[in-house]
Amino acid sequence: MLSAPFVRRVALFAAAALMLVYVLAPVAWLVSSSLQQEADITSIPPHWIPHPATLASFRAIVQAGTGTLPADASFVPSSAQYLLPALRNSLVVACAVVVLNLVVSVPAAYAMAKIRYVGRDLSVYFMLATRVIPDIALIVPFFLFVRKLGLLDNVGALIITYLALTVPFSVFMLLSYFEGLPDELDKAARVDGCSRIQALIKVFLPLALPSLVAVILFTFLTSWNEFLFALMFTQTAASQTVPIIVASFTSDFTTSFSFINAAGVVAIIPPVIIAVVFERYIVSGLTAGAVKG
Repeated sequence: MLSAPFVRRVALFAAAALMLVYVLAPVAWLVSSSLQQEADITSIPPHWIPHPATLASFRAIVQAGTGTLPADASFVPSSAQYLLPALRNSLVVACAVVVLNLVVSVPAAYAMAKIRYVGRDLSVYFMLATRVIPDIALIVPFFLFVRKLGLLDNVGALIITYLALTVPFSVFMLLSYFEGLPDELDKAARVDGCSRIQALIKVFLPLALPSLVAVILFTFLTSWNEFLFALMFTQTAASQTVPIIVASFTSDFTTSFSFINAAGVVAIIPPVIIAVVFERYIVSGLTAGAVKG
């Protein structure tokens, strides 16, 4: 007779395998279909394994971006030439938001965690309350603000907007971690002659590396994947990001599923690289500050 622990382990393994298939199946189809010809993608039943595999869609992406796409290229969207510039825009916006977000959120979280001042708890609650408001409700205020600054159709509008979206949650993540560090560290640094900034840089930042990585990943992915504000604040390829350009492929007169999926594969490469590089810090960073004492 099977023991209860063995049955439980088998059930957990089956549930984990089912969840893994559920999560990875769309990604597997995305990669597989990007390597197939158009006729193979639309065939019934579909082919999960390309036969033969082709890099034609990836070559078309490069050729469209460099202006060397052959005139007789079929099923390539007319806006394909804007994909590589959109990748550059997304990378510039995401990196700028990550850097500026750290510059703002790290000192703010340290101050809230280690400096006692009147209204501290209220400021924390107010900061978190800003993330309760749905993004769609912020479109008009942000639009008026960006227009007043003259930043419509400019990546600067996206940087400002994404900072407003990411800073509150980043401060909350770092605040939880800094509060979990002993106050004696701060007092010892102050006794040794460190200023507040020196104590933050030399003592707390090295200890907060896992939490910083979690903030970097959260900020980068939010900026890289955001669609609504990018759709509203950008009108030309000079400032549009990857989600906007890829979405435009589906409404083109010449729609290529292989090309769209190849563009999707290209779009997920930067987040995947960041996740792989910082993999050892992600879990510990996301759970940092969850347990105190």
